[in-house]
Amino acid sequence: MSKRILIVEDEPDIREAMAEAIADAGFAVKTAENGQVGLATALEYFPDLILLDIKMPIMTGQEMLEKLRQDSWGKDVKVVMLTAMDDPRSIVTAHAGNISDYIIKAHHSLDEILNKVREALYAG
Repeated sequence: MSKRILIVEDEPDIREAMAEAIADAGFAVKTAENGQVGLATALEYFPDLILLDIKMPIMTGQEMLEKLRQDSWGKDVKVVMLTAMDDPRSIVTAHAGNISDYIIKAHHSLDEILNKVREALYAG
């Protein structure tokens, strides 16, 4: 059974490009356009990994992560944060939520993001 990935990203072009690349690599993919939909999807779908954008309308990625970590299943799910910002404060705050990795979108190609997904899924 293939690993399940949830992509929570408000930019449709980025969300669709990541979903296609990850699905082409053999993973099962679901997407959500904001943290509120992402949280509901995560708690229903139980993905093996969540790619979570930080800056989104309705519910930010940081707010979703905080709510996710309050759930008995969600407290341990692997999360890789996505952001357009390389603000050190955002990085520190994200890591406080016990994330697997942090990706600055502008600095990573789809192949590099896919490698980060594999590393997060299969790292000890």
